[in-house]
Amino acid sequence: MRFLPDHRDPKVAIIGLGYVGSCFAAVLADRGYDVTGVDTDARLIDELTDGHCRYQEDGLAELLIGGITAGRLRVTTDYAAIRAADVVLIAVGTPVETDGSLMDDQLRGACLNVSAHLRQGQLLVLKSTVPPGTTRDVVLPLLQRSGLVCGEDFGLAFTPERFAEGTALREVRSLPIVVGGMDPASKRDAAEFWHRALGVEVVPLDSPEAAEIVKLADNWWIDLNIALANELAKFCGAHNVDVLDVIAAANTVPKGKGMVNILLPSVGVGGSCLVKDPWMVWHSARGRGVEIHTAPAGRKVNLGMPEYTAQLIIDELLRLGKDPATSTVAVLGAAFKNNTGDLRATPVEGVVTALAKAGATVRVYDPLVDPLQAEALLGVAPVPSLLAAVQDADCVAIMAFHREFQDLDYAELPVAAPCVVLDGRAYYPKEKIASLRDLGYAYRGIGR
Repeated sequence: MRFLPDHRDPKVAIIGLGYVGSCFAAVLADRGYDVTGVDTDARLIDELTDGHCRYQEDGLAELLIGGITAGRLRVTTDYAAIRAADVVLIAVGTPVETDGSLMDDQLRGACLNVSAHLRQGQLLVLKSTVPPGTTRDVVLPLLQRSGLVCGEDFGLAFTPERFAEGTALREVRSLPIVVGGMDPASKRDAAEFWHRALGVEVVPLDSPEAAEIVKLADNWWIDLNIALANELAKFCGAHNVDVLDVIAAANTVPKGKGMVNILLPSVGVGGSCLVKDPWMVWHSARGRGVEIHTAPAGRKVNLGMPEYTAQLIIDELLRLGKDPATSTVAVLGAAFKNNTGDLRATPVEGVVTALAKAGATVRVYDPLVDPLQAEALLGVAPVPSLLAAVQDADCVAIMAFHREFQDLDYAELPVAAPCVVLDGRAYYPKEKIASLRDLGYAYRGIGR
């Protein structure tokens, strides 16, 4: 059985227009494909129809709205629209419970709705991050409620999403696509689709389980690597050594097919993937009688970084003779990552909470985040400007180093004297640190 048309580009439907689904919809439409996006959030569909994109990603709004205007991208809440598609991508959210088990309500709902409109000859591709076995044990039975048979009437494959916020559109167009099919025909046609659609390298694997584990392995490694960097930063700080010097030197050693690659320490880890995928690994392994130790260890380290960062601020204020309970801290950047407005699992929440517990007055400024969402999450209403944040502040804490903050003129900031600069994610070079100290600031970084 073949699940792709031979003489024309396949029509594509994308189930779920969250961040991942929107990025794929935008890129595929930009590359000339006929794309239909389906989402149960009527407000999201209305926003897109009215020309508004709620996601902060360079170039995404222009591509999405451009695709809609050109007629290559249509958005709807009606699942019946998928019947016209040759390829159906499922990209709904897959959060986890506190114990690491999958919250599969969105996935099950999407699969049931798809099964009601599934037709013979379609190729279905799951992109949502899931524990191994989900494509086979959850998605397949729900789709086969249609009465159609996988491998004969329709194809089914898993291809993990692998891009990062801030660089998503570039990575969609360049990163290799991993493919695991339920059967040889599904694997073959899914691999062909991605190669034709994006022109990228395709990595075929023997099963959907193998492909499901690839995404988990990537994020497990990243989270654990950052945990290593964070503990290394604490270790270096105890010896008055700059952790960035140590990392740069350590990373010159060849290892395997590359080099030692210790990532950078920071105020903490956030976002929708790194904070949940290691727990997904841990829970899934336990279900097979395997006890995983590194995944929860990495999570414990990274979860502790916001409180550690807040304590650095408190200690530095005390060293300057300031009472934290009467001090003002200007937090610049509330998002979990530089140059995004994403507040999901942002470590800044923990920093603000710990500072407030110490009695400090906390002002938050972030030009990229939704202020109502930020206030609901942080318990502090963001101030409207940089100037309002730093006025008479005893500490300027760079929590997300957005572009607006990269050219700060510290000589002109109306801060209190002396003032602490807490570098949570700017990674200022030594020349910059020296200039800050010449201006009378006390500098403190993570492991610096």
